[in-house]
This record gives sequence, structure tokens and C-alpha cells, in this order.
Amino acid sequence: MLIQLKNITKEYDNIGVITKVLRGVSLDVKEGEFLAIMGPSGSGKSTLMHIIGFLDRSTDGTYLFDNENIKGLNDDELAYIRNERIGFVFQSFNLLARTTVLDNVILPLTYSKKKNHKELATKALEAVGLGNRLSFLSNQISGGQKQRVAIARALVCDPKVIFADEPTGNLDSKSGATVMNILGRLNSEGRTIILVTHDRNVAEHADRIITIKDGSIIKDEKNLNKRKSEMIEDEDL
Repeated sequence: MLIQLKNITKEYDNIGVITKVLRGVSLDVKEGEFLAIMGPSGSGKSTLMHIIGFLDRSTDGTYLFDNENIKGLNDDELAYIRNERIGFVFQSFNLLARTTVLDNVILPLTYSKKKNHKELATKALEAVGLGNRLSFLSNQISGGQKQRVAIARALVCDPKVIFADEPTGNLDSKSGATVMNILGRLNSEGRTIILVTHDRNVAEHADRIITIKDGSIIKDEKNLNKRKSEMIEDEDL
């Protein structure tokens, strides 16, 4: 099992006022699975992803990542795992505007032991159909292309799992479908994908859909209507 959560809670203390965001969440994710986490705003779905992705720590509970209990790991050790074994795709892209597409993808390799950074970044961009956009500045490409660059950046360190937090939220329907098609294809190649969304149509690209409400999992279902992915070709200039 790649990810094992048991009785995970998350609370915030605001000057003595306790806000409970997650309430005893237990969840297992197999390697190679495509999991969608659904729920309305404020349900706790993004907080759960942040905890699974080492961007935040739980208040209580047990978390095993690849059979390793993360509770005893310090911030530097978590940062190393996050950089080497986890990739992130966010709604807001988080690209450097006046930097080339290629250099944006190279960035996560800065502290990596991997060599041939340019070659690895080029390969990742080719995987998302942007092999002919390497020298473009990120502020010269469309929103859909920016999200594809963000996926390539998540891929470049060859992570065990990719977390995608509302990856289609800022995109039109065509660009959103392309992004989800890419994530589906990556999963079909064996990559573990964990997707956070409020959109059922987006969630139906996953093998399994869990629904969170008020900090608790209220439904965990196999998706019988999984959408198929297709090959992505480089876009014409």
C-alpha cells in the first residue's frame, strides 16, 4: 500500500477557538491507483491533500507513506521526500512568468541528485505535448498550456504520486479535458494520481471517488464510468 491514513485529524487553534477541519479520516491508496477526492468548499478535501502531500501535518492520527511512518520525520526529511517522490499540480499553475517553459520544468531538479536536467525536462514536456514550446516564456502561452507545463514540472523528478488540486479550475472546458486526458494517460502508464475536485465530471476520470463532508469521508466508491484517455500530440505552432 502506497498511502495509509488512520484516524487523521486536523485542528486549528485561533486564539482559543478550535476549528476541526478533519475528523478521524482513514484512507488507503494503492500504488498505481487514480483517486478523486470530492467535496464542497470547506469540506476539508484540500487540507487532506496537503497532509498526504507533506505540505501540512495532522494534529493526530497515523500516516504511512510507502510503509514509512512519517510522524518521526523532521521538516528537511519531509521536504526531501516531497521533492523526490511527490509531484504537485495546482489550480493557479505557480509558474515563473518571465522564465522559459523549459526552465520552469527544470526548477524542481535544482536540489536533485539527478543529472541531465535539460534532457529530463524536455522529455517531461514532450510527454504533455509541449515539446515545441521549450523556449516560450510562460506568460506567452495559454492557460491550458500553463497547466500542462505544471504537469511536466510535477513529472520531472519521476515521482511515485502526483497530487492535482482543482487542476481544471481556471481552464475552459476544452483545456480542462486535455489536462484530465493527460493525467489519465499518466495513470494508465502506472503513475499514482490523487485528484481534488468539486466537479463530478472531472472526478469520473478516476478509478475511485471518495466524498468528504464536514471533515469526514461519507462515501468511498469504485467509479464504473471511468473516462478513457488518449495520446497527446505536440501542438502546432
